[in-house]
Amino acid sequence: MSVPSRPRVKVVSIKSGMPTVDEARSLLADAIASAKSEGRRVMKLVHGYGSSGKGGALKSAIRSSLRKRRKEGKIRSFIAGEEFETFSAETLEALHEYPELRDDSDFNQSNEGITMVLL
Repeated sequence: MSVPSRPRVKVVSIKSGMPTVDEARSLLADAIASAKSEGRRVMKLVHGYGSSGKGGALKSAIRSSLRKRRKEGKIRSFIAGEEFETFSAETLEALHEYPELRDDSDFNQSNEGITMVLL
């Protein structure tokens, strides 16, 4: 009997416990390190979008941190939830490499409260 493979996507909720921006950045760094050590290739971050509808501080801070991590080579790329759709070139590239992403509940939903991270 074969051992089932571990899902390549790790789901991490950054918004749980309502962390400050600094705490969320620390959680992000820990989540990236943990996912990589587990051999995961994709991480789905749940950070929320802000109750005002204008975008929350966590979303902005997390995405800013991800841009920095990408520049540093700590992650390959990331896809904002509102761009995680069929018509996004970055998403289509990710789907080619990880076709199971099509089964994600947020695919084609324009969810600003998540970000997909390619490790």
